[in-house]
Amino acid sequence: MTPRARAAIESSDTVVGYTTYIKLIRPLIAGQQVVSTGMKAEADRCKDAVRLASEGRRVALVSSGDAGVYGMAGLVLEIIKEGNPPHPPLTKGGKGGFAGPESGEIPFDFEVVPGIPAVCSSAASLGAPLMHDFAVVSLSDLLTPWELILKRLDAAAGADFVIALYNPRSKGRPDNLDEARRVISRHRPGDTPVGIVKDSRREGEKVIITTLTALPVDEVDMTTMVIIGNSQSYRFMDYIVTPRGYKGKRF
Repeated sequence: MTPRARAAIESSDTVVGYTTYIKLIRPLIAGQQVVSTGMKAEADRCKDAVRLASEGRRVALVSSGDAGVYGMAGLVLEIIKEGNPPHPPLTKGGKGGFAGPESGEIPFDFEVVPGIPAVCSSAASLGAPLMHDFAVVSLSDLLTPWELILKRLDAAAGADFVIALYNPRSKGRPDNLDEARRVISRHRPGDTPVGIVKDSRREGEKVIITTLTALPVDEVDMTTMVIIGNSQSYRFMDYIVTPRGYKGKRF
């Protein structure tokens, strides 16, 4: 969390977020109204935030990592753009729905506060795996067809990008990571270094450095980031390094 994000949460009078994320920031939100929803209720959550802001509330809509990286920033802007009225107010006596922007203006102050995305915090725990070009792909096929995800993986691996995988494996998608590994293995040798970071920068963070062949799929879940090196990446002690091209230069 950046200091700016912490200040935004603490200065708000209303905090909206996914139930799990609300639990993580509970010490920061004493006294604020809290609106939380579970998994797959992202649109309702964002509509609540837009409605409350349009009523004059100072709202912090919380995402994990960075709100603009697989977070809620884009969905909020889409809702504002479309002006779709949300579901009825959650609190008794609340005002009606959000009418949408007029003349291209958002009817309340709006800011996307930068955070630290998991790909960056995980890379820091692994050393320097992202020192050269890299691609970020989510293995969740809830919003993106699986065939398209595999196509993107094949293209990224073929272009020799370091590949960072969000949402790599869940109970509902137990085989996606293994299938992704098979696609990437068409272009990478089995000894390619792979970093696994579970619960990045949270209590109980777990870091594993392994190889593409030995990747322990069962150790991976939705709170895990998987970073797969390119053809130049190597392991040095307990770190992964992807050279940027300084080879042969004197240090």
